[in-house]
Amino acid sequence: MTTETLAAIALFILAFGLISKPIEKSVITPPMVFTIFGLLLSPQLLGLLNVNIKSEIVLLFAEFTLILVLFTDVSRIHLKLLFQEYDLPLRLLGIGLPVMIILGTFGANIFFQQELTIWEAAALATILAPTDAALGQAVVSSPRVPLCIRQSLNVESGLNDGICLPILLIFLSLATSQTAAAEATSYWLSFSAKQVILGPIVGIAVGYIGGWLLLVSSDRRWITESFRDLSVLGLSLLAYTLAEIIGGNGFISAFCAGLTLGNTARFLILLTFMIYGAIMVLPALPELTWQIVFYAIVSLLIVRSASVAISTIGMKLRGETLVFLGWFGPRGVASVLYGLLVLEETAIQGSSVIFTTMVITVLISIFAHGITAFLGANWYGDRIDQLEAKQPELPELKSVREMPVRLPWNQ
Repeated sequence: MTTETLAAIALFILAFGLISKPIEKSVITPPMVFTIFGLLLSPQLLGLLNVNIKSEIVLLFAEFTLILVLFTDVSRIHLKLLFQEYDLPLRLLGIGLPVMIILGTFGANIFFQQELTIWEAAALATILAPTDAALGQAVVSSPRVPLCIRQSLNVESGLNDGICLPILLIFLSLATSQTAAAEATSYWLSFSAKQVILGPIVGIAVGYIGGWLLLVSSDRRWITESFRDLSVLGLSLLAYTLAEIIGGNGFISAFCAGLTLGNTARFLILLTFMIYGAIMVLPALPELTWQIVFYAIVSLLIVRSASVAISTIGMKLRGETLVFLGWFGPRGVASVLYGLLVLEETAIQGSSVIFTTMVITVLISIFAHGITAFLGANWYGDRIDQLEAKQPELPELKSVREMPVRLPWNQ
């Protein structure tokens, strides 16, 4: 990366910051802007950012960002409050998420029957299962949307990426496994113990002990505000590295540490969209097929909407709410980072199809959900206002306490 490229990126970040407030109130979202800027930097256009997608620096950036995303997303969520007051996100996660993966796997097996094995299809479905509420910032921040609904989308987004990770790792390992059935059974017992058990144990321990130490230090005024934030960042990296050292999964550990602790800002998310635009979008276009486009649309519309409808059975939510929840399940950073994990797995024969499908799905989502977020929030707010006048006891208007909104660029 040249000095000119760094100067261009720095100048763009400064310029964006100067007009970020007006942009916040428009149909333009920060991920859209950074993706377009990344496209301009790409080798096919201005040629200022010429980095191989499989280069070590890109993979290191992806892993580092994934650690922080898993840690900080979940660290904003108050677990006790979640189980006391938030029935909707628990349904979306406990019922809707598995349904999304099952339906997505079924769809991928139909569209890519020749290109993907069943486990590769399941991996693709899992990559596209996590939602990124921040792509439609108006939806999770607009006071027009009932607090219960917008916070449910925010909580779902904060938890589903971490939940999907161990599932994805299992599917990727199944897709690459060439061992006999007996050997495979022994391997999976060992894999589950190390990856899915040791990771959470380390993460919870680091989050609990680290959080207690930070609390004591803050109470005694031994730590400054700036170093408190740096310490939180250090805890996420500590959880990752300790788990890796003992054979656990560092990403799961970072997620569990965040579940136990607090939060930190993540401007790296927007840089991820810039890199996504610069080195992923245009190279994916030659690989584009009608099956990929159709599957992307099915994933964003049908799979998501069906999972919402099934998971909310018995809640007596209005049709408008089901449409709103079904549409605003955008795919973003987690899908991009999980897609890069697939590229690292050289034994995955269908990695090109999986990666291209992820790129196209996220691209559609960035712009479709970004453009409709402001309009959709206002439309839904108007409908709820009209319905409230006739039926004050709507389940959508359930009183809940607010949790922080996942919008890192507004911190």
